[in-house]
Amino acid sequence: MFRKYFSFVVIILVVLIGFTLLFAEGEQQFADLGGFQLENGQVIKNCRIGYRTFGKLNQDKSNVILYPSWFGGTSKHLGKLIGPGKLVDSSRFYVIAVDALGNGVSSSPSNSKRQRGDKFPVFTIRDMVRTQYELLMKELGIDHIYGVIGGSMGSFQAFEWLVMYPGFMDKAVAYVCTPQFTSYDLLLLSFELELIEAAQSAKMPEKTIQRLGNIGMELFARTPAYRIEHTPRSEFDEFMGKYDKEASTIYTSDDKASQLRAMKSHDIFAHFDGSMEKAAGAIKADVLIIVSETDYLVNPQPAIDFAKVLGCDLLVLENNCGHLAIGCEMDRCVEIVNQFFNKY
Repeated sequence: MFRKYFSFVVIILVVLIGFTLLFAEGEQQFADLGGFQLENGQVIKNCRIGYRTFGKLNQDKSNVILYPSWFGGTSKHLGKLIGPGKLVDSSRFYVIAVDALGNGVSSSPSNSKRQRGDKFPVFTIRDMVRTQYELLMKELGIDHIYGVIGGSMGSFQAFEWLVMYPGFMDKAVAYVCTPQFTSYDLLLLSFELELIEAAQSAKMPEKTIQRLGNIGMELFARTPAYRIEHTPRSEFDEFMGKYDKEASTIYTSDDKASQLRAMKSHDIFAHFDGSMEKAAGAIKADVLIIVSETDYLVNPQPAIDFAKVLGCDLLVLENNCGHLAIGCEMDRCVEIVNQFFNKY
């Protein structure tokens, strides 16, 4: 009788644990890094890094893929691209989606208790990567990962991972990406940043500042051909109505400005005397680069040139979807990315 009762209890416990693990997947978590010193010497006090995990970590911790967030994106947003049959397959890999500094989840001007707003230190893409390195090494006890993947600002972090910690990963995927901004890219970033700074200086309402920023992002994220095709002139007022919403209290204009400043300094070649060849020589991982031919937000040419020097896999998407080209060819990209990660 006791054995039957004991067996029943064990079964119940196993089921409960299973449900708990299932529920925990994708839940928001945080790592406390304490006072985190940036490359410029400033310190983010009580630095916190947000992250979510998907899938199951295998015994030797050899199936980890790191997925940093894009500009204004969060680990929650990344979760939509993670799972069986998606861009990153969590049925095989243990995926760690990370909130980049300044995204309103990890330490940011909007959520810092001691360094709020313009008191928040100026950080770089490299600083984002260093916080993620500490997350992996100190919080999660992971000293090597199978791969890293990132899109847009996430790709800038992926490129920095490749040259900062070249032996830390086996594979890397960078999409709608660049290892170094062109003058056009810098012009656009400067415009977005100065728009925020001027609006704040003029004491414009936060709702208005965010609205202008969101409209500007829409303007450059898609091509004129895409917008004309998908938004008939007769529906334009309805289209603009989606920008009539309350200001976000999570990702504010201060947060956006902080990430714009970080991106303006992105240039992995700067650490190699400006040499693309030297940077390529430092990279040990296998690399897949995906760019959009019609990208008006991040010029694809530096990534194309770097792919040739690296001799790595390169996919050039030729649709009219601009910076968001991946979404217009998601099935194709899912297949290519999964083939790349599954190839040893």
